[in-house]
Amino acid sequence: MTTRVMLVSPAAGDAQREVRFDDDGPLSEAGLRRVRATAGSLPAADRIFASPSVRCRGTAAELGLSARSAPELAGCAMGAWRGRTLAEVADAEPVAVSSWLSDPDFEGHGGESLRALCDRIAGWLTRMALDDGRVVAVVEPDVVRAAAVCALRVPADAFWRLDVPPLTATELSGRGGRWNLGLGRTLDRR
Repeated sequence: MTTRVMLVSPAAGDAQREVRFDDDGPLSEAGLRRVRATAGSLPAADRIFASPSVRCRGTAAELGLSARSAPELAGCAMGAWRGRTLAEVADAEPVAVSSWLSDPDFEGHGGESLRALCDRIAGWLTRMALDDGRVVAVVEPDVVRAAAVCALRVPADAFWRLDVPPLTATELSGRGGRWNLGLGRTLDRR
Protein backbone atom coordinates (compact mmCIF):
# COMPACT_ATOMS: atom_id res chain seq x y z
CA MET A 1 0.00 0.00 0.00
CA THR A 2 1.47 3.36 -1.07
CA THR A 3 0.51 6.69 0.41
CA ARG A 4 1.22 9.91 -1.46
CA VAL A 5 1.28 13.15 0.50
CA MET A 6 1.55 16.50 -1.26
CA LEU A 7 2.33 19.41 1.05
CA VAL A 8 1.59 22.77 -0.55
CA SER A 9 3.11 25.89 0.96
CA PRO A 10 0.68 28.81 1.02
CA ALA A 11 0.87 32.03 -0.95
CA ALA A 12 2.70 34.85 0.79
CA GLY A 13 1.13 37.22 3.26
CA ASP A 14 2.46 40.45 4.73
CA ALA A 15 4.11 38.58 7.63
CA GLN A 16 6.51 36.87 5.23
CA ARG A 17 7.41 40.09 3.45
CA GLU A 18 8.06 41.75 6.81
CA VAL A 19 9.96 38.71 8.21
CA ARG A 20 7.42 38.59 11.02
CA PHE A 21 6.62 35.61 13.21
CA ASP A 22 3.22 34.77 11.82
CA ASP A 23 0.35 36.70 13.33
CA ASP A 24 -2.30 34.75 11.36
CA GLY A 25 -2.73 37.53 8.84
CA PRO A 26 -4.37 37.14 5.44
CA LEU A 27 -2.74 36.65 2.08
CA SER A 28 -1.20 39.74 0.49
CA GLU A 29 -2.64 41.07 -2.76
CA ALA A 30 0.37 39.71 -4.64
CA GLY A 31 -0.10 36.35 -2.92
CA LEU A 32 -3.76 36.29 -3.93
CA ARG A 33 -2.87 36.99 -7.57
CA ARG A 34 -0.26 34.22 -7.60
CA VAL A 35 -2.50 31.59 -6.02
CA ARG A 36 -5.41 32.45 -8.31
CA ALA A 37 -3.12 31.95 -11.30
CA THR A 38 -2.36 28.39 -10.13
CA ALA A 39 -5.93 27.30 -9.32
CA GLY A 40 -6.69 23.92 -10.84
CA SER A 41 -3.05 22.80 -10.89
CA LEU A 42 -3.23 20.13 -8.18
CA PRO A 43 -4.05 16.46 -8.70
CA ALA A 44 -7.23 14.94 -7.33
CA ALA A 45 -6.88 13.71 -3.76
CA ASP A 46 -8.65 11.27 -1.45
CA ARG A 47 -8.04 13.46 1.62
CA ILE A 48 -7.54 17.23 1.66
CA PHE A 49 -6.39 19.25 4.67
CA ALA A 50 -5.31 22.78 5.52
CA SER A 51 -3.44 24.22 8.44
CA PRO A 52 -5.87 26.29 10.54
CA SER A 53 -4.07 29.56 9.68
CA VAL A 54 -5.93 32.19 7.67
CA ARG A 55 -3.17 32.09 5.06
CA CYS A 56 -3.38 28.31 4.53
CA ARG A 57 -7.16 28.17 4.54
CA GLY A 58 -7.25 31.11 2.10
CA THR A 59 -4.73 29.45 -0.21
CA ALA A 60 -6.68 26.19 -0.17
CA ALA A 61 -9.91 28.00 -0.98
CA GLU A 62 -8.31 29.97 -3.83
CA LEU A 63 -6.88 26.72 -5.22
CA GLY A 64 -10.43 25.35 -5.29
CA LEU A 65 -9.82 22.77 -2.56
CA SER A 66 -12.49 21.71 -0.10
CA ALA A 67 -9.99 21.30 2.70
CA ARG A 68 -10.70 20.11 6.20
CA SER A 69 -9.02 22.26 8.84
CA ALA A 70 -6.36 20.21 10.62
CA PRO A 71 -5.14 21.69 13.93
CA GLU A 72 -2.35 19.08 14.05
CA LEU A 73 -0.90 20.76 10.95
CA ALA A 74 -0.60 24.20 12.55
CA GLY A 75 2.68 26.02 12.21
CA CYS A 76 5.12 26.10 15.11
CA ALA A 77 3.64 27.97 18.07
CA MET A 78 5.93 30.95 18.65
CA GLY A 79 4.58 32.09 22.01
CA ALA A 80 5.60 35.64 22.97
CA TRP A 81 7.32 36.18 19.61
CA ARG A 82 4.14 35.83 17.58
CA GLY A 83 3.41 38.95 15.56
CA ARG A 84 6.86 40.48 16.14
CA THR A 85 9.51 40.85 13.45
CA LEU A 86 12.69 38.82 13.63
CA ALA A 87 14.66 42.09 13.83
CA GLU A 88 12.62 43.25 16.85
CA VAL A 89 13.13 39.99 18.68
CA ALA A 90 16.83 39.81 17.76
CA ASP A 91 17.38 43.33 19.10
CA ALA A 92 15.52 42.60 22.35
CA GLU A 93 16.60 38.98 22.89
CA PRO A 94 19.77 38.20 20.87
CA VAL A 95 20.79 35.21 23.01
CA ALA A 96 17.31 33.71 22.76
CA VAL A 97 17.25 34.08 18.96
CA SER A 98 20.68 32.48 18.72
CA SER A 99 19.45 29.59 20.88
CA TRP A 100 16.31 29.20 18.78
CA LEU A 101 18.41 28.97 15.61
CA SER A 102 20.86 26.44 17.07
CA ASP A 103 18.91 24.32 19.58
CA PRO A 104 15.91 22.34 18.30
CA ASP A 105 14.70 21.97 21.92
CA PHE A 106 14.56 25.74 22.58
CA GLU A 107 11.22 26.87 24.07
CA GLY A 108 12.33 30.21 25.54
CA HIS A 109 9.67 32.11 23.61
CA GLY A 110 6.96 30.26 25.52
CA GLY A 111 5.83 28.30 22.48
CA GLU A 112 6.72 25.01 20.84
CA SER A 113 10.23 23.72 20.19
CA LEU A 114 11.23 22.71 16.68
CA ARG A 115 11.74 19.15 17.91
CA ALA A 116 8.16 19.10 19.25
CA LEU A 117 6.93 20.40 15.87
CA CYS A 118 8.87 17.64 14.07
CA ASP A 119 7.45 15.02 16.44
CA ARG A 120 3.90 16.30 15.91
CA ILE A 121 4.25 16.18 12.13
CA ALA A 122 5.89 12.73 12.28
CA GLY A 123 2.81 11.50 14.12
CA TRP A 124 0.53 12.97 11.45
CA LEU A 125 2.56 11.34 8.66
CA THR A 126 2.34 8.00 10.46
CA ARG A 127 -1.45 8.34 10.62
CA MET A 128 -1.65 9.29 6.92
CA ALA A 129 0.38 6.20 5.99
CA LEU A 130 -2.30 3.92 7.47
CA ASP A 131 -4.38 4.38 4.31
CA ASP A 132 -3.29 4.36 0.71
CA GLY A 133 -4.24 7.07 -1.74
CA ARG A 134 -3.33 10.71 -2.22
CA VAL A 135 -3.35 13.38 0.47
CA VAL A 136 -3.06 17.09 -0.28
CA ALA A 137 -2.43 19.51 2.57
CA VAL A 138 -1.86 23.25 2.45
CA VAL A 139 0.51 23.92 5.33
CA GLU A 140 2.93 26.52 6.63
CA PRO A 141 6.56 26.28 5.43
CA ASP A 142 7.75 25.17 8.87
CA VAL A 143 5.40 22.18 8.67
CA VAL A 144 6.88 21.28 5.27
CA ARG A 145 10.38 21.52 6.76
CA ALA A 146 9.37 19.32 9.70
CA ALA A 147 7.88 16.74 7.34
CA ALA A 148 11.09 16.66 5.29
CA VAL A 149 13.17 16.21 8.44
CA CYS A 150 10.94 13.30 9.46
CA ALA A 151 10.85 11.70 6.02
CA LEU A 152 14.62 11.78 5.68
CA ARG A 153 15.19 10.78 9.31
CA VAL A 154 17.77 13.52 9.75
CA PRO A 155 18.48 15.43 12.97
CA ALA A 156 16.00 18.18 13.85
CA ASP A 157 18.65 20.88 13.43
CA ALA A 158 18.56 20.15 9.66
CA PHE A 159 15.25 22.06 9.75
CA TRP A 160 17.12 25.34 9.16
CA ARG A 161 18.82 23.99 6.02
CA LEU A 162 15.55 23.68 4.09
CA ASP A 163 13.98 26.55 2.15
CA VAL A 164 10.30 26.37 1.27
CA PRO A 165 9.16 29.06 -1.19
CA PRO A 166 5.50 30.08 -1.39
CA LEU A 167 3.21 28.03 -3.61
CA THR A 168 5.47 25.03 -4.02
CA ALA A 169 4.62 21.38 -3.54
CA THR A 170 6.71 18.93 -1.56
CA GLU A 171 5.74 15.37 -2.31
CA LEU A 172 6.19 12.34 -0.10
CA SER A 173 5.42 8.81 -1.17
CA GLY A 174 5.88 5.86 1.03
CA ARG A 175 4.94 2.56 2.48
CA GLY A 176 5.99 0.66 5.54
CA GLY A 177 7.10 3.80 7.38
CA ARG A 178 9.65 4.79 4.72
CA TRP A 179 9.22 7.94 2.68
CA ASN A 180 10.65 9.19 -0.58
CA LEU A 181 10.81 12.95 -0.88
CA GLY A 182 10.31 15.27 -3.85
CA LEU A 183 11.04 18.91 -3.05
CA GLY A 184 9.80 22.28 -4.23
CA ARG A 185 7.74 21.68 -7.37
CA THR A 186 6.31 25.01 -8.45
CA LEU A 187 2.54 25.02 -8.86
CA ASP A 188 1.50 25.87 -12.39
CA ARG A 189 -1.35 25.16 -14.73
CA ARG A 190 0.10 22.51 -17.03
